[in-house]
Amino acid sequence: MERRRSFPDVLAGAMFVLLGGAFVVGSLGYELGTPLRMGPGAFPLLVGVLVAALGLGIVVKGLVAGEVIVFGRIPWRAVGVITLALVFFGFTVRGLGFVPASAVTALLTTLASSRVRPLMAVAVTAGLTVASALIFVVGLQLRLPLWGPWLAF
Repeated sequence: MERRRSFPDVLAGAMFVLLGGAFVVGSLGYELGTPLRMGPGAFPLLVGVLVAALGLGIVVKGLVAGEVIVFGRIPWRAVGVITLALVFFGFTVRGLGFVPASAVTALLTTLASSRVRPLMAVAVTAGLTVASALIFVVGLQLRLPLWGPWLAF
């Protein structure tokens, strides 16, 4: 039986290992605390270790039991629209406010697929906007204005 190596798996796993390692190294600059009273560095350390372990598993899988993967067409429309949406959110969340910036971002990312109908896109946008406002602004109490100064009348 011939063993094949999967270069995409090895590459992806290596990226996970590097990202996890960066989190581990970054967390060591903060106090770790104890298991019962965790410090600010404990959570990034745990996440970094888990991500690095996952990456190591992916590397081993790619080296031992790799599969030949054939990639299809790259959905350039989706890549471009989602990138544009994230850049839009980053540049406008303070000026427009969380609700309008989230709504436009959600609408753009929903419309990245050519299979989504406009009514469904509006429904998903409304749901995501309400849910994200409740989670981030109300629940986590992020200090972001719901409506920004650019919309002041």
